[in-house]
Amino acid sequence: MSLRRITFVTGNAKKLEEFKAIMGATEKIEIVSKSIDLPEYQDADPDVISTEKCRAAAAIVKGPVICEDTCLCFNALQGLPGPYIKWFLDKLKPEGLPKLLHGFEDYSAYALCTFAYCEGSPTDPVLLFHGRTDGKIVPPRGPQNFGWDPCFQPDSLDQTYAEMDVNVKNQISHRYRAFQELKKFLLSENP
Repeated sequence: MSLRRITFVTGNAKKLEEFKAIMGATEKIEIVSKSIDLPEYQDADPDVISTEKCRAAAAIVKGPVICEDTCLCFNALQGLPGPYIKWFLDKLKPEGLPKLLHGFEDYSAYALCTFAYCEGSPTDPVLLFHGRTDGKIVPPRGPQNFGWDPCFQPDSLDQTYAEMDVNVKNQISHRYRAFQELKKFLLSENP
């Protein structure tokens, strides 16, 4: 059995670290990373964004590729900022995110991760794998070194993602849930 090399397209070292920790050791697959400056696709549907991003990456890599897209969706704002969370976080920082909900009673939210996979040919389909964690938006707590983690507290827990031990987070997060579906596919006999 030969080792399959798959490129995970990310420039975010923390995402790569989390991805490899969740993937664990495998003799079937080698995950390499590549930072590619992809267009920032705009759409209200995260699946459209993930599909377009993966197609663009596959055209550059010319081989099996995985892209990841994460949304943070506030229920009071009908799912916004959703796929635009990167830009909201960039401008508002973690302390500004809860302020978006000022005047609302509903601070519930969900984190959504979508992994997109393509074999690398322009005719190959893009497969999507989703994971969702429900929770609420809170004033930042914990280290502020990984995106919006300090503001998101999963349901039935009393810690934000940032306050959690990384091993605990990697067993409950939206990324973990999406990755379990992707991993099942990658380790199957006929990916």
